[in-house]
Amino acid sequence: MSAAGVVLYGHPDSGHACKVALALALAGVAHRTVRIDIWAPPATRPAAFLAASPFAEVPLLMIDGVTLVQSGAILLEIAARSRRLGGETAEGMRRGAELLMWEANRIGMCLPQLREARRVDGAGFPPGAIDWLRERYAADRDRFDRLLGAGPFFHGAAPGIGDCAIWGYVQWAEAAGVAPSAAMDAWRDRIRALPETRSPEEFFPA
Repeated sequence: MSAAGVVLYGHPDSGHACKVALALALAGVAHRTVRIDIWAPPATRPAAFLAASPFAEVPLLMIDGVTLVQSGAILLEIAARSRRLGGETAEGMRRGAELLMWEANRIGMCLPQLREARRVDGAGFPPGAIDWLRERYAADRDRFDRLLGAGPFFHGAAPGIGDCAIWGYVQWAEAAGVAPSAAMDAWRDRIRALPETRSPEEFFPA
C-alpha cells in the first residue's frame, strides 16, 4: 500500500472514521485524508466521494482504486494487508473479528446513540429509549472489563484492530453522559499514550 494510493475520507465527529484512522496509524500505513463535512447535506459532498460511497457515509478508504466501506470490514482489510494489528496470525484475525462483532452489536451501538441524544437534547428519541441505551451501556461496560481481562490491550501486549474498533466511541464515554469503568479508563490512557494516537481533529484536520 503506497501513500499515493491510500486515501481515507472521514470527519473528526465520526467514531467509525476515527477507528480506521487509528488503525492506519498503528499499522504504519502512509495515506492522505480527505475531510468530509458530515453535517452538510449529502448532495454537497465531493463528487468523487459520492461516486465511491453507496450511502455517502464515512469512513471510506480507497486503496489503489479499490473502494472499502464499513469500518469493521475496513479494519479487517488493514490487518490482513499490513500483517499487523492481529493480522500476523490466524488467531489474531479471529480475535479481531470477534471483537469487531461485539463492538458493532453492543457498546458501539449504544454509545453513539447516547452521544447523539445529548447533542439534540433528546429530540427524536422515543420515551424510554435513552434509559434503555444507558442500561445496555452498563451491561456492555461490565463485558468490556471481562473481554479486556488482565492484558493491557484487547489483543494482548499490543493493540489490534479490536482495540481500534472499541476506541472509536469509548473515547467519548463522558460526552455520551456515561462513566467509564476503572479498567476502561486505564485502557483509554494506554491508547492515548501510544505515539501514533492523535486527536480526532488531528486525524482529520480542516
